[in-house]
Amino acid sequence: MKGNAQRGNQLAFGTFGIKTLDECWITGRQIEAARVAVTRHMQRQGQIWIRIFPDKPITKKPAEVRMGKGKGAPEAFVAPVSPGRILIEAEGVPFEMAKEALRLAAQKLPVRTKFVVRRDYVETEKED
Repeated sequence: MKGNAQRGNQLAFGTFGIKTLDECWITGRQIEAARVAVTRHMQRQGQIWIRIFPDKPITKKPAEVRMGKGKGAPEAFVAPVSPGRILIEAEGVPFEMAKEALRLAAQKLPVRTKFVVRRDYVETEKED
């Protein structure tokens, strides 16, 4: 997983996103925990996109089994990510809400991340 992400490294759907700064394997459970954290904080308003999918099976042999006798059974599925990969995108919520929701999601992931905003984003003032 050497080098930076060649694809999936720019915002494609939403206005806000989190971008990874490390390379890592992210499991399906970690992705789901991050998704739940975002949707809870955004209170089901706006829209989110998960830009990674765990499609790489990781195998593991049971504890205290001798060497040989073939490969172990699939233990989990992971999504390999490289630095620069966009993980989650969000749209349809205010800047502060999106920043906090994606911060909560980033805490659930095993990589360092950076909050990114679309270049043409202009914050609009709400009148009460």
